[in-house]
Amino acid sequence: MSFEWPLLVKVINDQVSHAELSLPEWGLLVRQARASMLLAKLVHWVESRGGLDEIPEAARRHLISAKCFSEKQSNDLFWEIRQLQKVARQLEFPFVLLKGAAYAVTEHPAARGRVFSDIDLLVPREKIGSAEKRLMIHGWMGGQNGVYNERYYRRWMHEIPPIRHLSRGSVIDLHHNILPITCKDCPDAGLLLADARALEKFDGLAVLSPVDQVIHSAVHLFYDGELEHGLRDLVDLDALIRGLGEQQVRLISRSSELGLARPVLYALRYSTTILGTPLSDELARQLQQVTPAKAILAVMDFLFIRALMPVHPSCTDRWTGLARNVLFLRAHWLKMPWYLLLPHLTIKAWMRLTGKEKH
Repeated sequence: MSFEWPLLVKVINDQVSHAELSLPEWGLLVRQARASMLLAKLVHWVESRGGLDEIPEAARRHLISAKCFSEKQSNDLFWEIRQLQKVARQLEFPFVLLKGAAYAVTEHPAARGRVFSDIDLLVPREKIGSAEKRLMIHGWMGGQNGVYNERYYRRWMHEIPPIRHLSRGSVIDLHHNILPITCKDCPDAGLLLADARALEKFDGLAVLSPVDQVIHSAVHLFYDGELEHGLRDLVDLDALIRGLGEQQVRLISRSSELGLARPVLYALRYSTTILGTPLSDELARQLQQVTPAKAILAVMDFLFIRALMPVHPSCTDRWTGLARNVLFLRAHWLKMPWYLLLPHLTIKAWMRLTGKEKH
């Protein structure tokens, strides 16, 4: 079944030239990019292809505003990272920065124009209590999620409930793994931590290896049931995969070692299909070894190609709602066995009905 790419995708993958867009088309492009949290990234994309001077003034104002907001967020992020350094120096293990914070401190192209909502950290599971206590001493506090949610996170999830700084309002997600422990595909986090890279410019902090960063980004996207900003995450993956260079050939072997070859397959499949991400011939050959049956791929293509598009009326068809709902259920099914999932969903539904839900 055919699917018409939204204007934003056509512009990003160079099917349509931004220089040829009319003012109404620019209006649509800005709305789609804003819905995807890609408006500031669109600025960098336009600048790399000729600059902002050649686009209509009305559209340029939106792009410049988005760029200013992104730069302000980046400055705020680096301030918070410097505060985290002070905490990390008091521990006998590093804080491993994940996702957007990791891209920023390594000056990766994926960080350009990226909007940040929180800071994700990874520490050994047996050290998470020490890390939480030390962060509390420095002003990050939790306890605002309700008794049930607190217990649920700490017993079953791969992270503790989000903690917020009392004065600055910055939010930290403190992880001990990249998937819930209830998930059958939950990897050995020790393998990720063992290959993490210390940061010379940020004492006490580290990041995952470049290959593991791709794997984590793929896991985050393709195990997530809420894909409202899925295209933003796919754009991240495109930049991460391009940045691997010759290390691309390690993706399949490393993801297989971690038991996470399937989300990496989807990451490579949809980044190439939607964004035109180039893959080496050797990686393309290795992909054939982990590709599922054609029927499975056809179903996943039907679902993900729709669900990864911006949440905007111009980017949907009559099947988009169904695709999002099916993938939402799929994510829950993958992360938790039914005998835990059904009671959890029942309790959450009851909490919402009675007004006791904190989120």
